[in-house]
Amino acid sequence: MVSGPAARAVGEAIGLGDTAVTIWSIAKWPVLLGLAAVVVAILYYTTPNVQQPEFKWISLGAIVAIITWVIASALFGLYVSQFSNCNKTYGSLAGVIIFLLGLWITNLALLFGAELNAEMERGRQLQAGIPAEDDIQLPPRDTRVIKKNAAKDALDFEQGQQLRNSRGDSSTRPVREQKTEG
Repeated sequence: MVSGPAARAVGEAIGLGDTAVTIWSIAKWPVLLGLAAVVVAILYYTTPNVQQPEFKWISLGAIVAIITWVIASALFGLYVSQFSNCNKTYGSLAGVIIFLLGLWITNLALLFGAELNAEMERGRQLQAGIPAEDDIQLPPRDTRVIKKNAAKDALDFEQGQQLRNSRGDSSTRPVREQKTEG
C-alpha cells in the first residue's frame, strides 16, 4: 500500500494536495481490511474440497481469523522489535526465520477461522436433522484423488490378504507385479 512519503510523492505527481494524502492515510485501513476480507472469503470458499452451499463475502470465521491475525502479528512484531535478539542468534538467517514465523502465525489464524466456520456449518446441519456428528455432510467438489486413494487402499488390502494367506511363501507374486505384466 502507498503510505508515508510514497503517498505524498504520488499525491504531488497526480496533482492532489495534502488533504487527499491525509484522507488516504485514514481510508487505507478500511480498504486493507476489505481486501483482507475478500481474500479470506475466496480462500475459505475455494480451498476445502467440498461444494459450499453459497459464497459468503464475510463470515464469523473470517472476522475472527482477521482479528486474530492482526493481534498476533502486532504482538509478534512487538516481540521481534523489542525483545528478540534474532540477529545475534541467527545472523543473516534471522530475516528468513522471522518471515517464516510470521507466515506460520498467519496460517494458524486462518486455520482457526476455517475451523470455526466448519463447526458452525456442522452445527447448522445437526439442527436441520442431518447426521453430522462426526463430519460435515457436504459433497466433495472433486473426487479424482479420493477415488485414486481408494483404489490404492484396495490394492494394498489385497496384497496384505495375499501375504497373510501365503504365510510368507516366496513363490507367490505380489499383486502389483501381476497387474503390470498383463
